[in-house]
Amino acid sequence: MVSVFINEWKGFLRSRLFIIMNFVFLLSLTVVTWMGVTQNNQQIQAQNDAQKHIRAQWDEMDPTNPHRAAHFGSYAFKPSTVLNSIDEGINAVTGNVLRLEGHKQHDVMFSEASQSLLVSKFGKLKSSLLFQFIIPLFIIFLSFNTYTRERESGRLKLLLIQGSSLRKIILSKVFSVWSIAIFLLLFTTLMQLFFNTNYLDFDTILRLFLLVLSYATYYFIIIVFTVLISMLFKNSTASLSLTILMWLMWTVFLPKIIGNTVEKISPLPTRVEFQAEMDQDRSKGIDGHNPSNERKRELEKTVLAQYNVDNLSELPINFTGILMQADEEYGNQVWDKHFGRLYQQLSLQKKYYQLSGFLNPFASLQNLSMGTAGTDMFHHLDFLKNAELYRRFFIKSLNDEYAYGGSRTGERGWVADREFFQSIKSFDYTLPYFSNFIMKYLMDMMILILWSFLLVFLLNYSSRKVSIL
Repeated sequence: MVSVFINEWKGFLRSRLFIIMNFVFLLSLTVVTWMGVTQNNQQIQAQNDAQKHIRAQWDEMDPTNPHRAAHFGSYAFKPSTVLNSIDEGINAVTGNVLRLEGHKQHDVMFSEASQSLLVSKFGKLKSSLLFQFIIPLFIIFLSFNTYTRERESGRLKLLLIQGSSLRKIILSKVFSVWSIAIFLLLFTTLMQLFFNTNYLDFDTILRLFLLVLSYATYYFIIIVFTVLISMLFKNSTASLSLTILMWLMWTVFLPKIIGNTVEKISPLPTRVEFQAEMDQDRSKGIDGHNPSNERKRELEKTVLAQYNVDNLSELPINFTGILMQADEEYGNQVWDKHFGRLYQQLSLQKKYYQLSGFLNPFASLQNLSMGTAGTDMFHHLDFLKNAELYRRFFIKSLNDEYAYGGSRTGERGWVADREFFQSIKSFDYTLPYFSNFIMKYLMDMMILILWSFLLVFLLNYSSRKVSIL
């Protein structure tokens, strides 16, 4: 096997086209990696500057009413990580800025896709675009005639006469092409490490390692599949046509078909329907029998009894702040009900799409690529949940100050000092360790491994049954 492997590489190196193509790929990967890293670092710097500016505005706020400050609000920025420069995932569509204020739970804003004139089906020019669409085509063209070329030239018979088995010959050729794909992956990885030495930690290196391993496995699947088709059809034109057709099915048609099917199986509510249901629960009560005016009267009776007074003007605190916080807490229940159900549906859709990997290994690759880069739905939902938890802390701090900070009911002109606003900590979110999410991607990993073993088994079986005549 080693001698066949070495001879294959000698053949590659003698080909001027191969040398030119590899040079083009290496140059493209270098440029794309550098551009992705530069753009990503600029985005990280822009977010840091925006966070500092917003915090400075908050710290320099003049003494004001806490309720007014709750409407002034703040912003939560979804952090960009080093690996976003490889695969941007859903970030360009979902956005990365979330407004935080009282009474409302906003959607993420300022998606790059909504602000760009160059909206593409394949997204921006990132390393993942080359990894998922261009390099697979390259290795398909390198391996589609691996068997037929040797058979038609008669070289295959000479190798068999010298004592090599067909299975070893074929596997040597598979590994020779695979080594080229591995080389391109490792080259890009080294470029990524070179441009990001200041941002590397153990979790980032682990994510990068798993990302490379996922692509390497996917390339192995493509190469073995291509060689297997070449052996079965014994015709270069037919094997190339069928392989390209399957590649198009995997990367273009099946993701769209499966995505539409998943939406039919587990449909999501429209934005209008979703908001209408939340507004109805907020005003009439989650059970439909507890409207807001009745909740207010019950709370008023409870607070008056707690302080043993007859009317609100006699309270030593500000009932308005208590009422606002009670409304917030009820709104949180409504949020948990509807968004909890929405997140469950999104997770179910994601699971269905992961199951499609049994038909389409490209789906599993995409899931792992976005997951290791921290740009998939699971990471996005984690950011939204943490941002909402901070919003609740943020608004409660303001409402508590309004209620217990020294004002009394009816004192609308009461203001909190600057020191109070400066004491409220900022939203601080960092990407969770990949170990917290790894179980969510176990299915994708197992599917790629299963595809690899299945195709190797079929290749081994075919090498015993195929005729070289």
